[in-house]
Amino acid sequence: MENTIFSLLPPLLAIIMVLVTKRVILSLGVGIVSAALLVENFAPVDSLLLLWESFRTSFWEEGLNAYNIYILLFILMLGVVTAFVSLSGGSTAFAAWAIKKIKTRRGSKLLTAFLGILIFVDDYFNALAVGQIARPITDSHRISRAKLSYFIDSTSAPVCVVSPVSSWGAFLISQLGVIFATHAVTAYTPLEAFVLMAPMNFYVLATLAIVFFLAWTDFDLMEMKKHEKKAIETGELFDSSKPNPGNLQGNFPENNYGKVLDLVLPIVSLIVVTLFAMFWTGYSLSGYQLNLFVIFENTDVPFSLFIGGLVATILAIALYVRQFNTNPEASVNLVWKAIVTGIRSMLPAIFILIFAWSLSFLINALETGVFLANLVTDNNIPVGVIPALLFVLTAFMAFATGSSWGSFGILLPIGASIIMAIEPELLLPVLAAVLAGAVFGDHCSPISDTTIMSATGAGVNVIDHVMTQLPYAIISAIIAAIGYLVLGLTDSILIGLVSVIGILIVLFVVWNAKSKKEMEAN
Repeated sequence: MENTIFSLLPPLLAIIMVLVTKRVILSLGVGIVSAALLVENFAPVDSLLLLWESFRTSFWEEGLNAYNIYILLFILMLGVVTAFVSLSGGSTAFAAWAIKKIKTRRGSKLLTAFLGILIFVDDYFNALAVGQIARPITDSHRISRAKLSYFIDSTSAPVCVVSPVSSWGAFLISQLGVIFATHAVTAYTPLEAFVLMAPMNFYVLATLAIVFFLAWTDFDLMEMKKHEKKAIETGELFDSSKPNPGNLQGNFPENNYGKVLDLVLPIVSLIVVTLFAMFWTGYSLSGYQLNLFVIFENTDVPFSLFIGGLVATILAIALYVRQFNTNPEASVNLVWKAIVTGIRSMLPAIFILIFAWSLSFLINALETGVFLANLVTDNNIPVGVIPALLFVLTAFMAFATGSSWGSFGILLPIGASIIMAIEPELLLPVLAAVLAGAVFGDHCSPISDTTIMSATGAGVNVIDHVMTQLPYAIISAIIAAIGYLVLGLTDSILIGLVSVIGILIVLFVVWNAKSKKEMEAN
């Protein structure tokens, strides 16, 4: 079944079930079981052994799988930090302060969008840190958690994929180095090429433009419109009947002894310590080379997140314990309750991530990505449509596998090989199209780890996040695909970029007119 059309069945089955049943873990489980059966040709014992192997490798693969374990521990600690920020009254104090300083819904949305761009070092870090900072502010202005998760997801990976000083940038620059060495490309260095590719990433440009349009206006589409209307009219920011990671409202008694610093200090310490740990691990692993790009290429992001999370957790607990002298309701029992509650709040995200990793392992065994890549290499395709086609193919691969990095690893060298044999001048646009397609597919996939992390950071159900983000992601992708088609047919990056900007301007004029008409009708 490997490297055949049947390899598409498990991811498609999981995704369809997620959308139909709205039960993520069950759907991932069905995808995992079906994948194991296909790999082992429906032999029951061998399939069970492979299932065990797929879960085991998430924790142990030729030794301890520190990458995944640190990520899981970081998520659990973030839940504990959130619990103590709530218990100490820090969230309440910060929300009260934010209402005085940020007095409009527009201001809170713009702040969230700008935070998403400023915290660009890693998409996991971005999703969880921005969620913790922005959530009290957006909650106070009755902005739905679905809108918050959209802002988080649409500014994390899109910014990381064009930022050279990020975990994504370091990975991609190293990939470009291998590709350029293979094809004897000497016109530019991998770093120069990465920077030049940024304005060619039409999906990122369209996505960020739409994010800021939605932050500036009150326009919304389809499911997002329903969530925003409910939030404004009823104050219900999320569907409490669904599992929403990180939501701790009602678990602790009201605390009026909290201060803004009870929220700010743990979050600032999380950011500062994580950044320092990223710098130090990269600096030491690179042989103490004081080169920022080399440092980020070698940095240990999961370990850095773990260290940052550990310091933030200790500080959050200490800030609550100091209230023992002033708050008569503060107690050791509440400390233990906050730890347990924080861990429990993140268990849905933990289980979904573990299942998603298991499915990714089995999809790799089925060679789903190789099958999709061969669709391009085995057919004679006109050069003008190659950038657009690779954008679509990479998007589908990332959507089906839930992995943008896996899609990068497979299709970047394939895209380079194809275009270097036909039209070397289009090398960078083709590689940019692959990067853009991977981010788009990642945005739409309910089995993507970044989708899960964005929902976790916002404290909203994963499916609510996917369904509300989907229309905007598809619109951005259509605009990007048109841009890549124009670029390929005209052989001009400038014309392709202008076409994208032109479509965005027309779209915003139409949306703005529609928004004004709706306001007048109401």
